[in-house]
Amino acid sequence: MNLSSFDELLQAARAQPQPQRLLFVFAGVELPDDSTHEQGVRFAAGQGGALVPLMVVDKDAGALQDFEALARESELLAQDWHMVFAAALSGRHGQAPSSADCERPLQRMVQAIREGSHGSYMPFDRQGQPLLFE
Repeated sequence: MNLSSFDELLQAARAQPQPQRLLFVFAGVELPDDSTHEQGVRFAAGQGGALVPLMVVDKDAGALQDFEALARESELLAQDWHMVFAAALSGRHGQAPSSADCERPLQRMVQAIREGSHGSYMPFDRQGQPLLFE
């Protein structure tokens, strides 16, 4: 799915035939201890680094107002995040998934991000714009 903003993702989730729950993993970027000098230089220039999951949250797609509301809420938790990865979990029979239903998928997201296998998730910057990894 090609989206130009977080709010487009939110609109797409709301348009699905079954209620959706959105899953979010907020991540920071850090320079690993075993990094090379070259990697340190790139990191200082704002490139590279290792993704570090910081916090997770799930939200009912119908209840989430917009990206700004999500970002404001995340700042209350005092985490210095650089990007957020998003995924959707579909409900069944007209019922949205519960937060308990989201625990395992969120754990899988965190693990995938730690391993660098985050291609199945949509990353957004702090302004709600999609990110592309090179």
